[in-house]
Amino acid sequence: MPKTIKNIFLVFLIVAVILGATKVLGIQKFIMKKMYPKTYAEFVVKYAEEYGVDPLLIFAVIKAESNFNKNVVSNSNAKGIMQLMDTTAEEVASNIMAEENFESDMLFDAETNIKIGTKYLSELLNKYGNYYIAVAAYNAGIGTVDKWIQTGIIKPDGSNIEQIPYKETNNYVRKIIRDYGIYENLYGSKSNG
Repeated sequence: MPKTIKNIFLVFLIVAVILGATKVLGIQKFIMKKMYPKTYAEFVVKYAEEYGVDPLLIFAVIKAESNFNKNVVSNSNAKGIMQLMDTTAEEVASNIMAEENFESDMLFDAETNIKIGTKYLSELLNKYGNYYIAVAAYNAGIGTVDKWIQTGIIKPDGSNIEQIPYKETNNYVRKIIRDYGIYENLYGSKSNG
């Protein structure tokens, strides 16, 4: 084969590989967005703005808690899309739903659950100042996390979050960190919701 034809063939081959890689990457992102959806985005964005929480963090919490199943009930009786316990939900709801009487079944309504769950998450973020400790408290409870901080098991800034002694909570926080990063990579910065 003459050298010119080899060069043209090589250039064609390189272009084909680049185009093929682009298609594969596009497919990969498409698949990842199916695995990490923004289901219920209208409610997530609405309450994220209202309560000052990054919507991508809310999506990561929902992904970890229920994988977007609004009807799920955990072994500990946490309910709905953001897996709220009745007592926590009732306490938070009393501050934001004054005109309505809270009932446990309301937690199976996606909008109500996201509203209460986002408000609760915002309270935890305000209390602890970082999302590492806030999501640990979302999972293990405020009293437990406060005890861990007071006894020096974890630092208030979350810099040694891997020291969480409860295996479930330790794995949960790691999952939220991973999923939050995936949401940021797929959908852009925090400000893009």
